[in-house]
Order: sequence, then structure tokens, then C-alpha cells
Amino acid sequence: MDFSGLSRQYQALSPGILTAVGEVLEEGTYIGGAQIKTLEDALARRSGARFALGCANGTDALTLALLAFGARPGEAVFLPAFTFAATAEAVALRGATPVFVEVDESFTLDPAALEEALDRTRREGRLRPAGVIAVDLFGLPADYGRILPLVRREGLWLLEDAAQSFGAARGGRAACSFGEIAAASFFPTKPLGCYGDGGAVFTSRSRRAELLDSLRLHGRGIEKYDHRILGLNSRLDTLQAAILLEKLKVFDRELARRREIAAFYTERLSGAVRTPVIPAEAEPSWAQYTIRLPDRMQRDRMKLHLSIRGIPSAVYYPKPLHLQGAFACFGLRKGALPFSETLCEQVLSLPVHPYLTDDEVCCVADAVLEALREGAGLL
Repeated sequence: MDFSGLSRQYQALSPGILTAVGEVLEEGTYIGGAQIKTLEDALARRSGARFALGCANGTDALTLALLAFGARPGEAVFLPAFTFAATAEAVALRGATPVFVEVDESFTLDPAALEEALDRTRREGRLRPAGVIAVDLFGLPADYGRILPLVRREGLWLLEDAAQSFGAARGGRAACSFGEIAAASFFPTKPLGCYGDGGAVFTSRSRRAELLDSLRLHGRGIEKYDHRILGLNSRLDTLQAAILLEKLKVFDRELARRREIAAFYTERLSGAVRTPVIPAEAEPSWAQYTIRLPDRMQRDRMKLHLSIRGIPSAVYYPKPLHLQGAFACFGLRKGALPFSETLCEQVLSLPVHPYLTDDEVCCVADAVLEALREGAGLL
């Protein structure tokens, strides 16, 4: 059993993928091939956004969005402390200041904590609140029903970090359509992943799309060597687009299987461990299925117990962003965001990829329950 299922997926999809890759090799257009536009159109249709633009990776997608928003020194950008480093990294590299905010029981940005952080920042007066990055963690869209009104009231921009949530929905609305701009990743282990790095930015505003298109191509104007603004070299290559198009053909089936596995885990494990908190109106893409144990020691015992039985697991994330060395200059110390710090002691993600067999899924759940019976951790 492996954690991501990439080898099994390739075995299932290899005829189509090899054909698609072979066509690119024969055509010889490795940058800007016709497959790029075909993929972008498909991504836009799927997300409900008017425009989707491929780029080199998910971090670049965030950076392109921040460039489009004009993030700059002296500005505060609010984001959750419990997420991957790229979210804050992109902000800091633009010279803006990431303001770390607590998440709630769903692992996504806590709207009440966001409002408190906004009020505190305005009172302090050192930074100008500019925008919010809401992260759709583990494939669950954030609580945009509460975040969007707050953002609009405060006159801020909203960036949806949808690195893990393509294919998800909340309140009948698809991920990648909530923010003025959304950023997605196609890292291989994402629910929709390529065979290398890849990403995309989404927007429904035509002027934003034109700007993002220019930014990903060195700030290009009408002609190839006309550079009107500073941009990036951040293009999705044709080979990755061809692979993603093949994977899109089975994406709905894979999503359905992920949801089936997640539902089974929740049914079997509820009451034994803390299972994911999913609002009734949400349909996650289940990039991860993450349980919570009482503390680090019992979490680590559980991880070891599973490993001995050949079951992989992972800790996303072992340290919150405000305690990472890269962000120490922003001044938060241990204890500043206690819930995010506690989550990092508790969380453990179980295999949830769509190529697990029913027997393997049962084996994972049984091993978790067995570990609890043997004292690896009880609520």
C-alpha cells in the first residue's frame, strides 16, 4: 500500500497518457502547444470561473495573484497559520506582511478570528490591511459564506488558495470560483495532479485575466519582445497539459471514490478518534483525510503502529507557520495561536487515494482501531 496511489493510477491510465505524451513529442511544441488552451478551457468550465490560466506551479499561482493585486511593503495580508509554507512565503517575497490567523475545527480559516485580526491590525496602525488568503485545506473550501461579506465590508481583496481543492464545492459553488483570483496546484499528489510541477490561476474578471496572462509571460505586451510590466517565467508546459487532460477524463470517478473512502473512514472511526469536521453544504475533494489524536505522543504512536503494519500515514503539518524559522521576523511566539499549535500535535492523515481496494480501506480503519485498543491513544 502506498500513500498517494500514483503508481496504480499510472497503471490504469498509461495507454491514454502515453498516447497523449507521444502526440506532444511528435508535434514538438513543448511550450504553448494546443493542449494548453484545451486544458484551460476545461478547467474554467469545471470551476465556474470565466478564465483559467496555466502556470508553472502552485506557488507561482499565488505569486501571480499577489502581483496582480499589487501586494507591497506596508500591507497586511491575512492567512491561516495552519497550512503549507507557500501561502505565507509568496506574501513575504512580495514585501507584504503575512498576518497569521487561527483556523477552526474544519482546519480552514476561522472567520471570527479573521475579524479579530483585522480589528487588531487597524488599531495598531503599523500596516494597511490589503487582502485575505483563504486556504481550502485538505480539499475543503473555506467558509466563504462568512468570509466574503467581511472582505467586502473591509474593502479587501480575496485570494482563494485552492492548491488542494480543485473538484470540491461548498454551498453548490465550485472551488476556484470564490476569490477574485484563485490559485491551484497540480503537484503530482493533488487530487488532479500532473507528472511534475504545474498550477493555474482562475478569475472571472477579464482585466484580471489579461494581467495574469501578461505576468506569467515576463510581463509581455502585444508582441513577444514587448515587455510592459515586470512578470515571471511561469508557463505550464504542453506535456503536463496533455497529462492533465487525460486525468480529467477520470477525475469525476476518482473524486467519487475518494468520497466513498472518506465516508467509510468517518463511519468506522467516529467516536474513536476525531474525524474531519465537514459542513453539510460542502463536498471536499479529499486531498487528505486527517484524523486527530489527543496529543503528539499518541499521534506518533499511532503513526508507528500503522507503519509496522505496512500502512503509510503523514503529518500535515508538524509546525504552524508562525513558528517556522522563515517567518520568525514577524514576531509571533509559541502560544500566540494555541489552536493551530495544538493541531500540529494531533493531526495524522490516512491514505485516501482512489486506487485503494475495499480490503485496504478496511485494513486502514481496523489498524487505527486496533492501535486505540492497544493504548496508542484514546479520546
